[in-house]
Amino acid sequence: MDTDRLPGCYRHPDRDTGISCTRCERPICPECMISAAVGFQCPECVREGSGTGHRPTANAPRTIAGGVVAEDPHLVTRILIGINVAVFFLGLLAPALVVRLQLLGQYVDYLGGPVHGVAAGEYDRLLTSVFLHVEWWHIISNMIALWVIGGPLEAALGRTRYLAVYLLSGLGASALVYLLTAPNTPTVGASGAIFGLLGATVVLARRLRYEMRPLIIMVVLMLVLTFVPLGGYLRVSWQAHVGGLVTGALVGLGMLAPTAAKHRALVQWGTCAVVFLLAAGLITLRTAELT
Repeated sequence: MDTDRLPGCYRHPDRDTGISCTRCERPICPECMISAAVGFQCPECVREGSGTGHRPTANAPRTIAGGVVAEDPHLVTRILIGINVAVFFLGLLAPALVVRLQLLGQYVDYLGGPVHGVAAGEYDRLLTSVFLHVEWWHIISNMIALWVIGGPLEAALGRTRYLAVYLLSGLGASALVYLLTAPNTPTVGASGAIFGLLGATVVLARRLRYEMRPLIIMVVLMLVLTFVPLGGYLRVSWQAHVGGLVTGALVGLGMLAPTAAKHRALVQWGTCAVVFLLAAGLITLRTAELT
């Protein structure tokens, strides 16, 4: 037996190597070695941590907003679409669920009956309504828009920041609907949150110095269509669209502000907190008015 032979890589035993991981000392071939502050590390040690007290993602590639670049950049968008579709089918099977999840400021089932709605403390309606649809055309059009607008934005922001834009846009849209519509007017749909993603996309395009005219034309056309009456049970809510668009743009400005890396998280999550408090203020104002 040749005792002078170099050891084989722990992941590829057929490849001889004279390099070992500086942390676990396992032999690693050129394909497996990852540069570290000193020497090289194996993939497992890199996933477990850098060995310097930093998180495993400390040296991971980052998006323009500072989020970690994910292997599947559209995962959250797929999950959001899945939730919307699941809630839609649940609503078809249990119509009473639609009444419980839709956005309503205040209503009673019968004279002298219990009061329901956001003003009665059912604040969850402000977000559950964002995932609720009652017409086929409504959910299909919204989910196509969510995929087309949301997918690229998720890849640009990263999962956590993208989800924050979506949820805050949905909340901002619901807050304006609650403030400006009759309290017994039912409102459902993800379009407010989607308009928020569109607002953040405008901010992103400006940050990257993209051609703005096609995007501005899209925003204008979508706002024009917002005010076209459709009739029937489900009407387009301009309050939701405008509220979502403004909220998404504000959160997008915070997420994409050209700040130093060490201050980026403070600016981003500080902006989210301010936007949340503004929405909460509108909700509190309307609740006081109705009660």
